[in-house]
Amino acid sequence: MSAFVMANLTVTNKEKFEIYRSGVSATIEKYEGRYVVRGGEVEVLEGNWSPDRFVLIEFPNIEKAREWYYSSDYSDLKTMRIESTSSSVLIVDGV
Repeated sequence: MSAFVMANLTVTNKEKFEIYRSGVSATIEKYEGRYVVRGGEVEVLEGNWSPDRFVLIEFPNIEKAREWYYSSDYSDLKTMRIESTSSSVLIVDGV
């Protein structure tokens, strides 16, 4: 069953974020993940949620999603993302 990593990012350091962005895709692919949404226009239909840069990544299962997030492959990039954005990230198990 698929699992998804969802993130909302507000970029605070564009230069550092571009370095992150240039390296993160390879780590996602290594753990069998794929982007479903990577930025793009957001239209809020209900509520007061106002995402800035929304990202949705699909993995084959929750174990692979966790394996990627906690991997040494992603560790340095994750630190770079944290230092260059204000972000909220979660993993959701699909149905």
